[in-house]
Amino acid sequence: MTLFKLLVILMLLSVLWALGSGLYFLLTDRGHGERTVRALTWRIGLSVALFLLLLIGAALGWIDPHGVQ
Repeated sequence: MTLFKLLVILMLLSVLWALGSGLYFLLTDRGHGERTVRALTWRIGLSVALFLLLLIGAALGWIDPHGVQ
């Protein structure tokens, strides 16, 4: 497994972790804290970073997108 694939997997797990923590904070804080907003903001940032990483990887030839016509 290449370093790039490992990085993509770690970022996907980070996105899922931020989404899960946002759900947890939403259920436990009952709208009285800012932890939900912070966790979901992290999720958005990580998702955008992952998307950019995939675009850069495709542009530099690190990954070969196939099946797109």
